Amino acid sequence: MLQKKIEEALNEQINAEFWSAYLYLSMSLHFENEGRKGMANWFRIQFQEEQAHALALIEYVNARDGKVILKPIAEVPSNWDSPKAAFEATLEHEKKVTASINNLYAMAEEAMDFATRQKLNTFIAEQVEEEESVRQIIDDLTLIGNDGTGLLQIDRELGSRTYTAPQL
Repeated sequence: MLQKKIEEALNEQINAEFWSAYLYLSMSLHFENEGRKGMANWFRIQFQEEQAHALALIEYVNARDGKVILKPIAEVPSNWDSPKAAFEATLEHEKKVTASINNLYAMAEEAMDFATRQKLNTFIAEQVEEEESVRQIIDDLTLIGNDGTGLLQIDRELGSRTYTAPQL
């Protein structure tokens, strides 16, 4: 059984994961409207991954005899000045998610809730991959600047990505 403070923190994380999904769906739609189908695809996959994260946490809370309480999703931005600006916003957001997961882990450690700590290990590893992936895209966008051919190439590369459900 989950301690109340752990249950509440997990519920907050569930909400944050759904907010992240909503943010990435908004980014996907933004790029779809901009005619950047590859970037739209990349963010749509991020949307799916964030939903999977939320569902994994929901299943965990339920398995530990906790109660999931869904809260309203706060409004997300809907426009970005450039692909690089969107990916920079993504990196900053992922850093916040990483900090949130780390705080949850520390809370589980302090509470000697080793099952929750173990569950969060997969999320910690996932965050390292997320941040690294976004940094690489930012580096590529920085390298090409406003070169249309380069942007087209990156867009095509991001369009080739397919969704693989995370193992959480």
